[in-house]
Amino acid sequence: MTWTSAFGRTCGWLLNKIVRGLSLSRISPNVLTFIGLVINIGAAFLFGHANAENADTMFFWAGVVIFGAGIFDMVDGRVARSTNRVTVFGSFFDSVIDRYSDVVLFFGLLVYYGRINRFRYVVLTAFVMVTSLMVSYTRARAESLIEKCNVGFMERPERIVLVILGALGNRWGAMQPALWVLAVLSTVTVIHRIQHTYKMTKHMPSPG
Repeated sequence: MTWTSAFGRTCGWLLNKIVRGLSLSRISPNVLTFIGLVINIGAAFLFGHANAENADTMFFWAGVVIFGAGIFDMVDGRVARSTNRVTVFGSFFDSVIDRYSDVVLFFGLLVYYGRINRFRYVVLTAFVMVTSLMVSYTRARAESLIEKCNVGFMERPERIVLVILGALGNRWGAMQPALWVLAVLSTVTVIHRIQHTYKMTKHMPSPG
């Protein structure tokens, strides 16, 4: 057994234990989803209250907090399935809260770059915020027309991983490259989804 497979098994075992404990507590999966948002608001607060002197420390703890919020992202659906409480509204609520969680993190970064007068990164962060929403919107809108539109690389988990890596490595200037990668790959993903939807719908009859 390689160390990577051992690590994966350990994480899976731990995640199953968390899901089992939460399932026994009978907590609502929607509450777990909302708790994830509240934790991300805490991370945004840390971003927004950073300054030139303490940014490395504040960003590091923001990364840790986002990682904690990610646990709730991973378990809410599993808890719903294990307790037979999967609902259409739950899926809708999860998607809406995920969008708020995305936006609030980038909003915290906007505040930080605004406070330290880094206009270029204010614009870059705002652009990343828009493209992160467009990645989700293009899929949702496309799937109202076609069966699936899950093409493209930059889904929410990848975005969160990049933000966490940028925050934890801010001491070495990792956040700025992370934002550039997010901006480029999110844009590519949106274009890919537009092209895919065009290909899948061009022979469909027009509405009405």
